[in-house]
Amino acid sequence: MARDGSAEAAEGRPSAALPKYVQISEMLIRDIAAGRLVDGTRLPPERDMADGMGISVGTLRKALGTLAKKGLLERVQGSGNYIRARATVSSVYALLRLERIAGGGLPTATLLSVGRHPKPEGAAAFGPSDEGWRFRRLRFLDDRPAALEEIWLDGASAAQIRPADVSESLYLFYRERLGLVIMSATDKVSVAPLPDWGDPRFPMRAGAVAGYVERIGCDPAGRAVEFSRTWFDPSEVIYISRLGKG
Repeated sequence: MARDGSAEAAEGRPSAALPKYVQISEMLIRDIAAGRLVDGTRLPPERDMADGMGISVGTLRKALGTLAKKGLLERVQGSGNYIRARATVSSVYALLRLERIAGGGLPTATLLSVGRHPKPEGAAAFGPSDEGWRFRRLRFLDDRPAALEEIWLDGASAAQIRPADVSESLYLFYRERLGLVIMSATDKVSVAPLPDWGDPRFPMRAGAVAGYVERIGCDPAGRAVEFSRTWFDPSEVIYISRLGKG
């Protein structure tokens, strides 16, 4: 049970999915950033592209419209749609640094539990409360299990959090449900043994050494409000941070 008396989320509950056109636009943004879609690439005809993705042409056009607004797509009348790569682009997953080894990968997540608990010992300071909201999730990239995530949000940020309200993007959930924006993050990347909690779909077992990321997330005023720990499978996933042109 959580500290407030409410039950933790049922194990293996899928997080509320983002709209399909948002998923497609985010996938394409990540593929552009990873270099899988290079500047000047001409995309397939829209109907062929939609059929290949198993979506409607209307959904694809909404996704491509999002890319066009961000300056990542040029529509040339009578010729087609062309990728226009940019160094820095806002996106739902702008701060997600995990990718498939081949690059990119559509992020999704399954919520394993969420509840209010005393903050973990040894964590960097974040927020004024002695308690935090702890989210445990199984992260997927292109539907492949990629990482275990334990994210702590300062307890003062929310009086109550219902599992049904949590979306696949926690930062989107923070912004839309809690009015909280994570503007920046500091990551420490190393290796560490997997924790004693997990999910049978994740291929590595407790105690095995995995890639490891500790993150402190800050609001627009630079105040630390979030602490997270991520264990990722290095046979499937890489951590990557791209720098824009200086």
